Amino acid sequence: MHTFEHLRHVRFPLIQGAGTIPAVGFGTLIPNPVAAKQAIKVALEVGFRHLDCAELYRNEDVVGAAMHEAFEAGTVSREELFVTTKLWNNNHRPERVKLAFEASMRRLQLDYLDCYLIHTPFAFQPGDEQYPMNEQGEPIYDSGVTLVETWRAMERLVDEGRCKSIGLSDITLPKLKEIVAIARIKPAVVEVECHPFLPEWELLEFCQQHGIVLLAFAPLGHGMEPRITDDPVIKAIAQRADMTPAQVALAWAVQRGVAFLTTSTNPAHIQENFDISSLPENAMRDMQHRITTSVRLNAVVETGVPGFVPRRA
Repeated sequence: MHTFEHLRHVRFPLIQGAGTIPAVGFGTLIPNPVAAKQAIKVALEVGFRHLDCAELYRNEDVVGAAMHEAFEAGTVSREELFVTTKLWNNNHRPERVKLAFEASMRRLQLDYLDCYLIHTPFAFQPGDEQYPMNEQGEPIYDSGVTLVETWRAMERLVDEGRCKSIGLSDITLPKLKEIVAIARIKPAVVEVECHPFLPEWELLEFCQQHGIVLLAFAPLGHGMEPRITDDPVIKAIAQRADMTPAQVALAWAVQRGVAFLTTSTNPAHIQENFDISSLPENAMRDMQHRITTSVRLNAVVETGVPGFVPRRA
């Protein structure tokens, strides 16, 4: 367990000398470009130093513009910032991986990337359509490529020096084990839904045994029902610790060794999600043993289709 009084500046080491990742991260899945740009700039001003992006979100250009305005204003330097983006499902073929990576880099206006993730282990039909669907409205999967072949192409990006680390997202433990077993360059980061109602203890234990950072998306449950911030155990801890329920859930993540991503367009919430302090040991025990709700909110691990991302035609 990490026992820092203030958790906002905690960084976790990445394997194979790829540096460190800030435990506290800001997700950029904000569909409105004006709101996204403003929220990212506020997050950087507040002190966030970890931005999580994706080709799928269709706003890497907005993130790039916000970062560069922050660079020019002296809010943050490129070296202080940890930037992640993700390879989408329609680009799993090895010959498409580097092209997709370079397109993301152009949109983000960056010379190098701190981490590149395979967004899901599901390969979709290659092409320009992000969601190729059959007549029944089901994804058209690509049986002509394996996840191992895609991983090999990811490893080559690290070899070329423009990508410091690589990892996986929306993956189950059995699939992760398959990649770890064959990887020449091991996954540095695994990003999955993870929160007090889906603690992923077994996955976390495997990641920690192999030096992989577990990165939680939806650490507050994405505001969905059942609401994590309404849980009676979390509310009682928040009252005792003079914290908000959201801060309790986020502190719990970092203290158990999990990095997290939050997303908000509300400056007060952005500040609240950054200003987290350590929980006492009895609160950590209560979080582990007294919370009874168990739910997965996003079915992406079953289909490769994210549940929180607005679709565009």
